[in-house]
Amino acid sequence: MPTALVTGSAGFIGSSVARRLLDEGWNVIGLDSLNDYYDPKLKERREANLNQTEGFTPIHGKLEDLGLLMELFDKHRPEIVVHLAAQAGVRYSIENPRAYVEANLVGTFELLEAARAFPPRHMLLASTSSVYGANTEMPYGETHKVDTQMSFYAATKKANEAMAHSYAHLYDLPITMFRFFTVYGPWGRPDMAPYLFTSAVFEGRPIKVFNHGDMMRDFTYIDDLVNGIRLLVDAVPERPASADEIPEYDSLSPVAPWRAVNIGNADPVKLMDFIEAIEAAVGKPAEKIYMEMQPGDVQATWADTTLLEELTGYKPEMDIREGVRRFVDWYREYYGA
Repeated sequence: MPTALVTGSAGFIGSSVARRLLDEGWNVIGLDSLNDYYDPKLKERREANLNQTEGFTPIHGKLEDLGLLMELFDKHRPEIVVHLAAQAGVRYSIENPRAYVEANLVGTFELLEAARAFPPRHMLLASTSSVYGANTEMPYGETHKVDTQMSFYAATKKANEAMAHSYAHLYDLPITMFRFFTVYGPWGRPDMAPYLFTSAVFEGRPIKVFNHGDMMRDFTYIDDLVNGIRLLVDAVPERPASADEIPEYDSLSPVAPWRAVNIGNADPVKLMDFIEAIEAAVGKPAEKIYMEMQPGDVQATWADTTLLEELTGYKPEMDIREGVRRFVDWYREYYGA
């Protein structure tokens, strides 16, 4: 069976991608540092679930550990790579920017160097909707300029896109950068709004509502995101013979087998409507503290998924209220709430 490397395999998205590939019969090499950015027990539980399936090989270590990825590529020769390991979080990048340099910049460099030595068929690297920064033209399209990042986290992800493009051009490595939009669902990250809001409502604590609630997010359910990533595995970019053959909506590079692709719901939801969905699922109202916008944040996100649909036929399926209900049901069971 084919082998995939999934970095960040004990993370929210990484564990879900690994599960999908294992269910399809792939051998999955999962790399994760199990760090304490948030509760490592949650990561350990995700990994334990994967360990129950034959074909999963967990490896613990940091991307930036010199030689680790080179040795891993040499031993396992992955056919595809889904690179999700990173230091995440917009707000934490203000407190501890060095962690982002080490994991996101140095770590991704180590990955690209290993791929140069042992080229996979396709590399899919996680970017983020945050690269769109101060853009006001919506929905966000992959061919829009992304030069105005609002956080250091976003800046490192934009740098990852540029680094990957140079390797794709120089070494003919097929690379897809996927930009995802506010992912939520069971086994989600405790530092993100859906988790923070839900735990606060269950425990009777107030929630912080930034920008006085005047925000919109293109909330993307985890199953829709994973489906988008899986479909992109088989949409391998090829270096074009001429820039004239690239459709105007396609971000395919004119000089490299590289493109960026949005994966979102293409249907932004008002923050207050999202909070109402959580209240309905929990069965309790939330006490709200209205606050100013946080540094590094943006008022709205909205994905144009035309390119993804053209490449793969992708269409998101999850309704926001049903998705929130499934997350709350998982939270209630996991924590005994």
